[in-house]
Amino acid sequence: MQLRSKNLADYAQEKALISADTVAIYTEDGEHIRFGTIYDEALALATSLAGLGLKAGDVISFQLPNWREAVAIDIAAVWLGLVVNPVIPIYRDRELAFILADSRSRCLFIPGVYRDFDFPEMIDRLLPQLPDLQHVVRVRDKERGQGALHYEGLISNPSGTIPDKQPTDMNAMKVIMYTSGTTGRAKAVCHSHQSLACAIDNGIDAWALDANDVMLMPSPVTHITGFANGIELAFISDCKTAFMERWDVNNAVAYIEQVQATGCVSATPFLQELVEKAQSDSLDLPSLRFFACGGASVPPSLITDAHRTLANCRAFRVYGCTEAPLITVGFVEPEQELLAATTDGRINNWDVLVIDDAGNPVAQGTDGEIIVNGSAMMLGYGEEAQTRQAIDDNGYFHTGDIGHITADNAIVITDRKKDIIIRGGENISAREIEDVLHQHRAISEAAVVAMPHQRLGEGVCVFLVTRASEQLSLAELQAFLEQSGLAKQKWPQRVELCDALEKTASGKVRKDVLRQKVKTAIEAEQ
Repeated sequence: MQLRSKNLADYAQEKALISADTVAIYTEDGEHIRFGTIYDEALALATSLAGLGLKAGDVISFQLPNWREAVAIDIAAVWLGLVVNPVIPIYRDRELAFILADSRSRCLFIPGVYRDFDFPEMIDRLLPQLPDLQHVVRVRDKERGQGALHYEGLISNPSGTIPDKQPTDMNAMKVIMYTSGTTGRAKAVCHSHQSLACAIDNGIDAWALDANDVMLMPSPVTHITGFANGIELAFISDCKTAFMERWDVNNAVAYIEQVQATGCVSATPFLQELVEKAQSDSLDLPSLRFFACGGASVPPSLITDAHRTLANCRAFRVYGCTEAPLITVGFVEPEQELLAATTDGRINNWDVLVIDDAGNPVAQGTDGEIIVNGSAMMLGYGEEAQTRQAIDDNGYFHTGDIGHITADNAIVITDRKKDIIIRGGENISAREIEDVLHQHRAISEAAVVAMPHQRLGEGVCVFLVTRASEQLSLAELQAFLEQSGLAKQKWPQRVELCDALEKTASGKVRKDVLRQKVKTAIEAEQ
């Protein structure tokens, strides 16, 4: 893969000069993002941010939906040499406080009240514990907070002259994204301009994306998928993208037809609902030519159903993570349907090995831990000790996933070492939830595991040992978690009370046994 010599700001400037009126990103409200206007907006924002004292190397965060403003923030950050930190909008006090403190973010962009949640009120609660956070900018919240910084004010009244663009250094850090880890603490994943571009180029190469393509993007731009394939793809390639602020299958069908979307990279539930909608309404959505899904289990029948329902669409599984995006790219040819349905995709532009517990390579087709190396791999974690633990002396990232490589150069994931629950494409740390639950006065022990979920792939189940065999209902538990400030998406949907947790001889909870127990119980109830 050829490395790039231009960053996002370079491409934004170039396209603004050549194709100012051309749509870069479609939006559902019809106020499409054009190269010229978004570039001007980004420069105005960069001018104001420089005026606030932000300088190269500083971290700025945004906790926004798939809005135009996120695009301008990204471009402005690159222009000034800032490191951008996208934060998932569903995160609440606990998660946000940790991320902002750990990244030492100096500026945060937030909505006002969005989806019935008051973001400025949350920040007011957190500010006393965030000494590095000097500026909070409210986006689409003009009516509130006299004296507060507002996005519209920053772009309409920039103070000073446009600062010079920082020299292009493709190996410099561009973005910090936080991902759940087995220790319960989110890890700061650091990517350079080059590594992120290589991840995007992997998809461009595999799916032959060009000026005729429109990438539907319902995934949040605060995820690696949405950030790379929603914002950046539109500037570093000739492919347009199409933001969805919130997934709704009825809106998605109309939107696909309106913008003639040709592809999508997103979570499994979106493909499931799209296929079911097309089947019920006798639709074939002929503009769609591919749908790459991952982040949650993908039933083989979903892939074959998509091929039979959608006229020209090839659906396939892909595999990757924030640290190592898009390790596999799926199988796109009609004759590869079985591989698309039964494997986690074809390895493309990555060096992948499978090793045993002693670190030795295993024979093809034998299960072991997947380790990878490639130009799209992260620079490392924010903490050096975490990086040393995850990346070996030969430069391979240890994914923690168990699987094998087939004769077709495909990966098949069969298990994972990491104690992560993947709920609708969102990584959830079991340890983090357990740490909160152990603060409950009635809980003696808590073990959180993944359970099967028909729509989201995996849900959250907790096995509890209570003091004095006290009864705890699911509703009581969820009320406690709400008071703790834990995001709702992390709340258990099922509680199993037990006298003791099954453990190994060394005292480690046998979560494999617990996962099987809840799976068997759910199957018996169906």
